[in-house]
Amino acid sequence: MEALDKSVQDKINIWLNGNYDVETKQKIQDLLDSGSYTELTDSFYKSLEFGTGGLRGIMGPGSNRINKYTIGIATQGLANYLNKKYPNEKIKVAIAHDSRNQSDYFAQITADVLSANNIQVYFFKELRPTPLLSFAVRELGCKSGVMLTASHNPKEYNGYKAYGADGGQFVAPDDKMVMDEVGNIQSIDEVKFTANPANIELLGEDMDTLYIQKIHSLSVSPEAIQRQKDLKIVFSPIHGTGITLVPKALNAFGFENIILVDQQTTPDGNFPTVVYPNPEEKEALTLALKKADEVNADLVMATDPDADRVGIAVKNHNNEFVLLNGNQTGALLIHYMLEAWEKKGKFTGNEYITKTIVTSYIIDKIAADKNVTCYNTLTGFKYIGQIMTQLEGKQKFIVGGEESYGYLVGDFVRDKDAVVSCAFIAEMTAFYKDQGSSLYDALIDMYVKYGFYKEKLVSITKKGKSGAEEIQAMMERFRNNPPKSLGGSVVVALKDYTLRQEKDMLSGEVKPIELPKSDVLQFVTADGSIISARPSGTEPKIKFYCSINEPLSNKNDFNAVDAKLEEKISNIMADLNV
Repeated sequence: MEALDKSVQDKINIWLNGNYDVETKQKIQDLLDSGSYTELTDSFYKSLEFGTGGLRGIMGPGSNRINKYTIGIATQGLANYLNKKYPNEKIKVAIAHDSRNQSDYFAQITADVLSANNIQVYFFKELRPTPLLSFAVRELGCKSGVMLTASHNPKEYNGYKAYGADGGQFVAPDDKMVMDEVGNIQSIDEVKFTANPANIELLGEDMDTLYIQKIHSLSVSPEAIQRQKDLKIVFSPIHGTGITLVPKALNAFGFENIILVDQQTTPDGNFPTVVYPNPEEKEALTLALKKADEVNADLVMATDPDADRVGIAVKNHNNEFVLLNGNQTGALLIHYMLEAWEKKGKFTGNEYITKTIVTSYIIDKIAADKNVTCYNTLTGFKYIGQIMTQLEGKQKFIVGGEESYGYLVGDFVRDKDAVVSCAFIAEMTAFYKDQGSSLYDALIDMYVKYGFYKEKLVSITKKGKSGAEEIQAMMERFRNNPPKSLGGSVVVALKDYTLRQEKDMLSGEVKPIELPKSDVLQFVTADGSIISARPSGTEPKIKFYCSINEPLSNKNDFNAVDAKLEEKISNIMADLNV
């Protein structure tokens, strides 16, 4: 009979004998009685840790699950960190939650624990998007913020995003300091679960109004919107928080023809109409695309449950809706913003944009063409937020983005923001339509000018403890025995962000990488392809980001070059043997 590892059994015993509720203990005992040792191991073999997106996991009993106790311990750790970092100050923290099952409950637990630690809590009384939480942290002068969400993960998941005083997610060294405080908690009895209601203040629509006013002030092409105010926009919040602010933001910008996907407007943590509430997946936009065909829409947009990501669809030359990937949307948005700023004479020579190292390098070319600095960061929007905070008052941030469908316009928020992104994607669509063009035309025109950059993300899921070990072994294999060539082109450089060094594979020369340590490998080929391998910080996956390019001499060659590049990506993945 299979036996549990002693360390796992010891943790289980702590939960069975400790100050945990009867229901939790019974669930654990039922798993023991049924011999569900794999599930028990996955539930207890470690404690949840902050990754690139904070605390995230499957809901259920156990130290490696999201539940009242792991949320309570994380919050007590956060409270201890805040009270040590800001002694003799009245500390303020904002809290919000999305539409996921138990998000409201976990948000209340978080508020209770913080208030019990003599921390002033600003608590959104109803579900709200992640970017509004970031905005509120900055607007209210909070030292921290917490968002209860698992973003676009399946319904079994929930999570906890922790923010610093700048409104961005915690980065080093503070993220480690918070987790050290969590690790120092030896018993659930140290968590102060009994709320102090005097320390909890509810937030309502006043914050919404202020936020929408601020993002509307960023609009660059109001004249085009006025002329195209009847632009047909189909929007779906995919049962999430986008319904609370995206339509309001679009209305504030001047759009009058917003068509909602009725079946998906009601917040629901079971996400009943989709397999995954992820706007990166075509399936999640099925109903929105159907509605768009019915009404002959100009633009389709859908946001994930906490409204920090947005997926879009536009019409091609055959009058068919096609989904744009995160690189295409991000490049279009950045290109539009820089073009519009240039036309309005807004540049002073001190502007910058941001992106991540796995996001399309066409963006770097666009920025160089406009004489705007482009900063590349590690994967995770918290690093974009970190650069924004470092440069605040020194350089002017315009726009930033990452390939995973997250973008930000303006500096009122320090996280990806689907609300402001929806408003500006609509503005961009109106701008091009006003010129007799379309977003699809604008995309191809951009490729003709800067080169056809094609990106593809390949994710491989490896679940549980054994999966994590398998992913680590795969990374070590690539690190110690990198491929000699990919897609018919010689690998000329290996960038190892764990070692923080770039190696010239031909000369053997090594030079430093000026970014923090991260488990990412990048293979650069002689023909300019960049292939990145990276274990996910929030999901049991290893991700391969393929970025290849070649010139596009004219619009008519688009389909032929697209097919050629698609075949090349297939060859690269075959060469990687994954």
